[in-house]
Amino acid sequence: MSQTDDIDESTAPLIEHLAELRTRLIRAVIAFAVGIILAFMVAEPILQFLVHPIEQTLRDLGDPSPTLQYTSPQEYLFTLFRISMVFGFALSFPVIGYQLWRFVAPGLYKSEKGAFLPFMIASPFMFLLGASFAQFVVTPLAMQFFLGFADVSSIFANLLSRAAEMPEGVANVDVAMVPETSEGVKITFFGKVNESLDITLKFIMAFGLCFQLPVLLTLMGKAGLVSAAGLGGVRKYAVVAILVLAALVTPPDVVTQLILFTVVYGLYEISIFLVARVEKKREAKLRAEGYYDDEVEGE
Repeated sequence: MSQTDDIDESTAPLIEHLAELRTRLIRAVIAFAVGIILAFMVAEPILQFLVHPIEQTLRDLGDPSPTLQYTSPQEYLFTLFRISMVFGFALSFPVIGYQLWRFVAPGLYKSEKGAFLPFMIASPFMFLLGASFAQFVVTPLAMQFFLGFADVSSIFANLLSRAAEMPEGVANVDVAMVPETSEGVKITFFGKVNESLDITLKFIMAFGLCFQLPVLLTLMGKAGLVSAAGLGGVRKYAVVAILVLAALVTPPDVVTQLILFTVVYGLYEISIFLVARVEKKREAKLRAEGYYDDEVEGE
């Protein structure tokens, strides 16, 4: 009987934790759903903002009216819903992060709470910084590299001249026909909405995650999992890893790859500096508590 009572008492806290987790998850899901709805209401302006680097590149190449197309009835709607998912999560992240914090905070010591909370604040800020860098710097360079191979200005000039020569009442589909030429096959860009958005979101996610490097390494330094000396000792391996990363997540453009390498390597050096500061604070605290003196006396 006593053993049964002990089992019941031991399972009670587990049931309470599960109930607490269920409540936090429900609130997080509701916040995510609200974020999706709010983001869907402005999904079209967000899409215009995301594809602006492509639009500007096409204008610079001579296209007076840049156009992106979709080839299936549901493609455009799914594209807007995809944007709503991504930006809905961004809008609801403060609520989701707060629910996560309220769930884990009771199990943390006061010192652990003071160490963990700043990182929850720094993480979304660094992601936003990386995403902004991708949108305003990296994506325009990538679009100039990809679209710069085709001289679209001559093609659109031909299309415009063809349209001017056609009589009134001719359907627009006829205007879009490429005029006959003896100069070979004319190649132009007819971008799809989902594919153009895909490359932009990949850059945003890649750079947003790369900018988490100082946050992750500093948190690991606080936990004692890495040290400044250790990170400095593997610097040459980090350089190789960053070069491989730059080759994988960027187009085969030396300028873009150098930008990514410079940024990520700079973040790595900043991480070493931040970890060194964490270690100095930990050492000062241990000295104040007398641990270092005890070690010297023991020798």
